[in-house]
Amino acid sequence: MFDLSGMTALVTGASGGIGSSIARGLAAQGARLALSGSNSSKLRAFREELNDEFGHDHVEITCDLSNPVQVEELVPATIDTLGRMDIMVNNAGITRDNLAMRMKDEEWDAVIRINLESTFRLMRAAARPMMKAKFGRIVNITSIVGSTGNPGQMNYCAAKGGVTAMSKSLAQELASRGITVNCVAPGFIRTAMTDVLPDAQKDALNAKIPMGRMGEGEDIGSAVAFLASKEAGYITGQTLHVNGGMAMLG
Repeated sequence: MFDLSGMTALVTGASGGIGSSIARGLAAQGARLALSGSNSSKLRAFREELNDEFGHDHVEITCDLSNPVQVEELVPATIDTLGRMDIMVNNAGITRDNLAMRMKDEEWDAVIRINLESTFRLMRAAARPMMKAKFGRIVNITSIVGSTGNPGQMNYCAAKGGVTAMSKSLAQELASRGITVNCVAPGFIRTAMTDVLPDAQKDALNAKIPMGRMGEGEDIGSAVAFLASKEAGYITGQTLHVNGGMAMLG
């Protein structure tokens, strides 16, 4: 597909369903990865799995994205470990769903802190070394609901919409330095969480999708690998919607 040999990448939320698919997609094209997440044992097991499958001597870096100090240390730790960082994928995120009238301040704060603020901090940290290298690929994982909204997810939708707007702003600031900033917005993707849904609920979800099925993690991994590649060097400030036609957004 797109050759990422010799390139290095940081992926947050790397041991989760979509995160692991993104990591696999990048590793399969030859990138060496720093896998980040909050669960050190899961990260270690996944790193060993990737090393066995693809080689490249991948590494793991534990980070709690709700802790600003740890967030600020993540990019320097990645560069210290890998030597440089060509690709950053901000994938990690949480949900704290509730209807607006019932949403607690801490539910709002937690989602904004991890999904929006940590993404800002990581992009800011990545900008300087990428500018020095005159090359970089930043890919932020947003969501279909960042564009359409969704009842019970005001906090999550605000965070994902905010990431999209931040990405457009940073894309304009960094474009002249050979750095692109884009988003991938998944629709309904089949994960361990969706697998346990009742068949009736799955059928109802699939009925909303013109392709008649949920996407696979590999669909997101492939989209990220494309945007991370040198071939995508003239694409910046864009959102690639991967949703099976569920929302055909311009």
